[in-house]
Parts: sequence; structure tokens; C-alpha cells
Amino acid sequence: MPDTIDARKKHARKVVSRLRKEFPVAECALIHETPFQLLAATILSAQCTDERVNSVTPTLFEKFPDPQALAKGTQKQVEKIVKSLGFFRAKATNLRGMAKRLVDVYDCELPQTLEELITLPGVGRKTANVLLGTAFGIPSGVVVDTHVRRISNLLGLTESQNPEIIERDLIAILPKKEWINYSHRMIHHGRKTCIARRPQCQDCSLLKICPRIGLEPLE
Repeated sequence: MPDTIDARKKHARKVVSRLRKEFPVAECALIHETPFQLLAATILSAQCTDERVNSVTPTLFEKFPDPQALAKGTQKQVEKIVKSLGFFRAKATNLRGMAKRLVDVYDCELPQTLEELITLPGVGRKTANVLLGTAFGIPSGVVVDTHVRRISNLLGLTESQNPEIIERDLIAILPKKEWINYSHRMIHHGRKTCIARRPQCQDCSLLKICPRIGLEPLE
């Protein structure tokens, strides 16, 4: 890992530049049409893959397209739709609680500050960052999912496994205008090339600048 903040910033800029060339269009992997749908999908994505979430959200959003509809839904109805996801009972409870608070406190409008968002059931800093960045273009922080954590460590951008510390490390070295897209691009890169159990290092656009921390040397 580069030993000074200036060296880390320079390294981070190189990473960002190469990722931008590889993924010029940085899109959220969770399928959604509205900020509310994105919030619901992100709540469901906890400890679950985006692909699995995307497999159930069409049914969820068809039946509950907005906060009012979801707030009126029963626990049994929501659980039935999201049952294939992990922790489905807690997630159904959080979805309904989130919708009810949006109806009761925010007149069905999604708040656009991190402080307000984290008062919603099921919404922590990561979920709030996803919504603010993707739905409203507000760079409130860097979303740290499993791909971002793993690849940022491989690249020497952080030495921590703690998402909060990783976020602080990345905020310190990434240009603020890249906070949102960095995470999207890392997720796509992790799925396409830097695959957890079989990283395709020889085909990686970052190979020349990646110290591959923790991996076996290439043959």
C-alpha cells in the first residue's frame, strides 16, 4: 500500500481512470424505476446478491408500487414475495416499517439527507449512500459492499476489512465526484473480471497497477 496520502491519492486516480475506461456507463446493479423502488431493493440486498433481489422485486413492485401501497400490505403478503431471500421476515418487517414512516412522517417523499434516511427501518449508512448517490446524485459517501471491500484491499487502497473504516479510507483518497461511480464500477469489475474465487488477473485492465495483495504470485 502506498505509504503517503499523496501516493495513495495518485494510485486511486489511476484506478478510477482505468475503471472509467472499462465501464464508461456506471449503472446501479439493482433494477428500479423510482427512488422508492431503489430504497426497497437496497434494503432487500442486505446479505444477498443483487441478482436474487432483482428476481423478486418485479413482483414486489407490481403489487406495492409506492409507499402507500406497501404501508397497507400485510406482513404475510410481503414475506411471501421476499421469502426466497435471506432473513425474509426481518426484511419484510423493515420494508413495511420504512413505507409507513415515509407515509406518516415524510408525506411519501423520500428524504434527501443521510441523517433523515437512517431513521427509516432497515436503512443504515450504506443503504442511505446508495439512495442518495444513485437516485439523487448526492455524494454522501462511498458505498462499501463485498466487491468494493475485497478489490479495494487487493489494490492497496485500504488495509481494513471494516466497511466504515474502508469508507473513510476511500473518501480520503478518491475525488468526491467519483464517490458514487467508484462503487458501481467496482461491482461490475468484481463480477466481470476480479471474481472472488477465480480472479481473471491476466485479463484485468488494472493488472499493471494492482499489487494483488493477498493473492498468489502470477506464474
